[in-house]
Amino acid sequence: MRNPTPALRAIAAFFWLISLACAAHASDLASALKGLDTSKFPEKEKAIAAIVASGDPRVADILTALGDGKLLIRKSDRRVVIGDGDGQSKISDAATGEDLGQISEGEFDKIAINNKIRRQIKAIIGSLTLFAADPITRLKAAEEIFRSRDQAAFEPLQEALGKESDAAVRRAMEQALAGLILTSDAADKERIAAIETVKSKGGQDATALLAEIAHGEDRVAQAAREALAWLERSRVWWDALQNAVYGLSLGSVLLLAAIGLAITFGVMGVINMAHGEMVMIGAYVTFIVQEIIRNSAPGLFDYSLLIALPLAFFLTGTVGVGIERSVIRFLYGRPLETLLATWGLSLILQQAVRSIFGPTNREVGTPSWMSGSFQIGEISLTVNRIVIILFALAVFLCLLLAMRYTRFGLQMRAVTQNREMAGAMGINTARIDALTFGLGSGIAGIAGVALSQIDNVSPNLGQSYIIDSFMVVVFGGVGNLWGTLVAAMTLGIANKFLEPLAGAVLGKILVLIFIILFIQKRPRGLFALRGRAVEA
Repeated sequence: MRNPTPALRAIAAFFWLISLACAAHASDLASALKGLDTSKFPEKEKAIAAIVASGDPRVADILTALGDGKLLIRKSDRRVVIGDGDGQSKISDAATGEDLGQISEGEFDKIAINNKIRRQIKAIIGSLTLFAADPITRLKAAEEIFRSRDQAAFEPLQEALGKESDAAVRRAMEQALAGLILTSDAADKERIAAIETVKSKGGQDATALLAEIAHGEDRVAQAAREALAWLERSRVWWDALQNAVYGLSLGSVLLLAAIGLAITFGVMGVINMAHGEMVMIGAYVTFIVQEIIRNSAPGLFDYSLLIALPLAFFLTGTVGVGIERSVIRFLYGRPLETLLATWGLSLILQQAVRSIFGPTNREVGTPSWMSGSFQIGEISLTVNRIVIILFALAVFLCLLLAMRYTRFGLQMRAVTQNREMAGAMGINTARIDALTFGLGSGIAGIAGVALSQIDNVSPNLGQSYIIDSFMVVVFGGVGNLWGTLVAAMTLGIANKFLEPLAGAVLGKILVLIFIILFIQKRPRGLFALRGRAVEA
């Protein structure tokens, strides 16, 4: 055999050195892992430091398993292993990743840790993930370091900050570094500068950190107290803005529930106590659609709400037309009997749903495109609430256009303003009544589809909104869509601002008292309809 060339010898030497380094890492890691086999927490802290110092790529997985309670010691040979859970665990060697089969609960000891070690683990994992490719991972790592304030993360954080290009991640790293400086023995000038950076972060974590520093009479404590006062003033405004957003969210729900009622009440003068049950039926349509998709076509789950919307509209609209033709048409001009009849229908519909689906809540899933949340300043917004606000406004706009630019809408407005004159002009008022009741019920059905994403789907779903819906209609002006929109948003925001001050129940009572007093002053609501018959 010919002698190898110098190049081949160099390559062979390179791979030999790599193998030696890997073996050394594995040996260092295995030795460090043995240090965890002790009951003394200080010794475990030293062992964790040694595990990190080994530089092995498995360090993050090992520490994650330790934090999750899945790092175990096999009793037979005291080997440190990673399990997949309690009871009968599938285990692998912590140092090498070798599959070691399964062991039962009695064959291993768990490695106990305390809160200090948990914080240490979180800070180390945060440091290890500061250089991850995913910016979201780096952002979470910086935020975890800010919360843990472990000084061991100082140098890795400085190094990561020097390489960071993403603006949001860089800002989070600067805030985390300021938090470490603030809790260190740095000079007063540096700590006061760090206070300004921490103040810009805001939120509970920043407030808690500044509160720890604010005790004392030195310049740093004085700067921390001034920053806390500024954060307190800022939080008042952020809380008010958060309540306003919550109020708009509640207002959009009230708008969806009340807009159909505004139509039927305005055109027909019918107090429909079964309107809430149309909302309930729409929610159960969503449940049925999702059950069918789960069992037959799971890939379509993200489209389940889009499928349920037209089905709920046509089903509840058909039920509404049926109710009008079979019950309501015989009770026009007798509002008390209409109220009692529709209340009886609501009880029948509730019991029918209980008999079919049972009295317990039904699970309705959220599509992926409606899941999650995002942060704007100190305001947390969930995607499903934002989607419902936009959906409610879209329904309102479509209904407004239909009322203004379609033949049916023109006839409906004519019947609303002067029924006798509309009949004399050839409009079939009985047909308009039936279609209007069906339209109001159909809108209640699609409201149920939306409400299924934020409320429990149960036979009592509609009862939670019927009283509030009537308050919205009366306050806004019977039959006026713009009044319904303004009233829904106003009452939603008022409720959310009153709840923290007076409580949920007393807040609703105060809103009700306000509406009663307002109706005494303006009996036709905010936006009264115009017309001879209406004004007579």
